[in-house]
Amino acid sequence: MNQDFSTGFLVDETPKEAFNAINNVRGWWSEEIEGNTDKLNDEFIYHYKDAHRCKMKLIEIIPDKKVVWLVMDNYFNFTKDKSEWKGTKIIFEISKQDKKTQIRFTHLGLVPEYECFDICSNAWTDYINNSLRGLITTGKGKPNKKESKAKADSKKPSAKRINRKLKSQ
Repeated sequence: MNQDFSTGFLVDETPKEAFNAINNVRGWWSEEIEGNTDKLNDEFIYHYKDAHRCKMKLIEIIPDKKVVWLVMDNYFNFTKDKSEWKGTKIIFEISKQDKKTQIRFTHLGLVPEYECFDICSNAWTDYINNSLRGLITTGKGKPNKKESKAKADSKKPSAKRINRKLKSQ
């Protein structure tokens, strides 16, 4: 039985504030995001050092209620199947619950059978329940920081190189 990863939390802020924070991906996930992250059909690339790269596309947006990303390409350097996330969906659902706002995060297709499940579910739990929640409630998240300029120049692949590498896998 597949069990997709899901987590969530309640905040006092409005659904609009939660929606805006979710779409500020650089504010809670990573400062290394390349591309736009807030309009239907936007595509962006995430990367974390040499360990993880992925390309996302926003495939559904319902203002103040829902955001859905499709993982178009993915690469892990720590799994046998380097593309485990490819074709999965990342869903943010926002709803009112009494006088609070509920944020429900689901990575549809991230299941316990995946080699990356433990690492990925722990990482998502931290990003969602700590960083995203912080961005919504205090205006400050805890995203991955940009690599230093010297490191970035020597190690950071360009968006074109990431796209080529993702396509070649």
